[in-house]
Amino acid sequence: MLEEMRIRSLGVIDDAVVELSPGFTAVTGETGAGKTMVVTSLGLLLGGRADPALVRFGAASAVVEGRISVSADAAAAVRAEEAGAELDDGALLVSRTISAEGRSRAHLGGRSVPVGLLAELADDLVAVHGQTDQQGLLKPARQRQALDRYAGDAVAVPYTKYAAAYRRLRDASAELDELTTRARERAQEADLLRFGLDEIAGVEPRAGEDTELTAEAERLGHAEALASAASLARGALAGNPEDPEGVDAGMLVAGAHRALEAVRSHDPALAALADRLGELTILLSDVSGELASYADGLDADPRRLAAVEERRSALTQLTRKYGDDITAVLAWAEQSAARLTELDGDDDRIGELTQERDALRAEISGLAQALTDARTEAATRFADAVTAELASLAMPHARVSIDIRQTEDPDGIEVGGRPVAYGPMGADEVELLLAPHPGAPPRPIAKGASGGELSRVMLAVEVVFAGSDPVPTYLFDEVDAGVGGKAAVEVGRRLARLAKSAQVVVVTHLPQVAAFADRQLLVEKTNDGSVTRSGVKVLEGEDRVRELSRMLAGQEDSETARAHAEELLAAARTDG
Repeated sequence: MLEEMRIRSLGVIDDAVVELSPGFTAVTGETGAGKTMVVTSLGLLLGGRADPALVRFGAASAVVEGRISVSADAAAAVRAEEAGAELDDGALLVSRTISAEGRSRAHLGGRSVPVGLLAELADDLVAVHGQTDQQGLLKPARQRQALDRYAGDAVAVPYTKYAAAYRRLRDASAELDELTTRARERAQEADLLRFGLDEIAGVEPRAGEDTELTAEAERLGHAEALASAASLARGALAGNPEDPEGVDAGMLVAGAHRALEAVRSHDPALAALADRLGELTILLSDVSGELASYADGLDADPRRLAAVEERRSALTQLTRKYGDDITAVLAWAEQSAARLTELDGDDDRIGELTQERDALRAEISGLAQALTDARTEAATRFADAVTAELASLAMPHARVSIDIRQTEDPDGIEVGGRPVAYGPMGADEVELLLAPHPGAPPRPIAKGASGGELSRVMLAVEVVFAGSDPVPTYLFDEVDAGVGGKAAVEVGRRLARLAKSAQVVVVTHLPQVAAFADRQLLVEKTNDGSVTRSGVKVLEGEDRVRELSRMLAGQEDSETARAHAEELLAAARTDG
């Protein structure tokens, strides 16, 4: 609900505050007093076009600020918070600034936002109906949504099933399209994987085999040098059997050990050193024996070396393609085998998805037909109800209808015995049509009526849709254009009826309409031709009677006009 607007330097308005309340608020005043600026201001808050000509002469900029109460879970509140805005005690603070040079800025909930965001939120906050600014139900998408709400469970039940089936179909079709459009790429990938797995299987590598073979090749390639070094080392440790007088490390260490053993009983420290020399003697003997075994066991077989190098070459071919070492190659093979199994199973998956898609298309065809039937039935009731409303709004010959149609599409679903396009809301395109007089062809309501007629048509539509359409605030400008007398009373009565389920703000010059308002605001200029804070005030009691008298006869103090004004107020209260 729109709680308040502050308007500064906009048109004739210098600085004024418009305080609104729930129910029906009528905005009245002399012609040229600035009533239309209320509509213009709200349009700016809702993302309307910024015209620098609106800036008051001599001012650097015009500013409009609004406070709109919303529930925390409302779509507009959720979208605003996504944009970084914050609610102020359950209300959205909106502002729009227009500079005299034409620049425009928008703020929402304390954050600077694109003007387009305000326009996006407008659909869920306010429906504006006026000579030059029509929103809400003029949009086909909103017309379909409102008709669905008007239809109630007759549409809601099949739509819930349709929406679920549509989501499943969309997911299945997307996966199927991805599999089929990538069939060639998947086949190529599978061939590459098979080739690699066959190549690895032909070599039959073992984990760590490449490291083992590298060590063996190094040993075999230097067998003679290794054998010579081992023999020399053994001779140095254990002596040369062919040289009985030669001196070796083992003999020298053994001699040192014997020398210490002879005197070890005289000093524990020396005894410890003797023990260590004994251990060294044993160690030298062990190493000498192992060197002898190493030299004897060393094989310089060139055939074995050639076999090792050949095996290493085969393993190198694998590591060049599939991994840094054989362990990585084996890991690639394991992963590739799993991927190949997945690719080979795609053909089965394509068959399953094709069956699922066909079954879902058949299901949503039936559900879409049910939606079309329910909408068609509700549209007939709606059209009759709106036409009846128009008869009381000085449009006795007008006829409203709803065109429910589908667009043929050979790739669509079957509805009404023919293939048609479909979407998340079904297969129907919904459009409100108006024939303003007998013999006139039905046309979209935005094109089939004049400005004043259009406002009355939208009033009739809103009254019929009252409680079905979720917009909390309606603003009507020129809704009473071209009407008077009894028709004007009917306009006021219907606005009051609409106000029982939503906030209604009406800019009017008809006292019959203003009399039905729960609150009446007067916009009046000061002597210098501007509207200030004191120029927008709530009328109560005697002040309201005086304003209605002026609207009736142009004379606030006319006794006849006053009597008529009081009669209008009394009749409106009784009617309410």
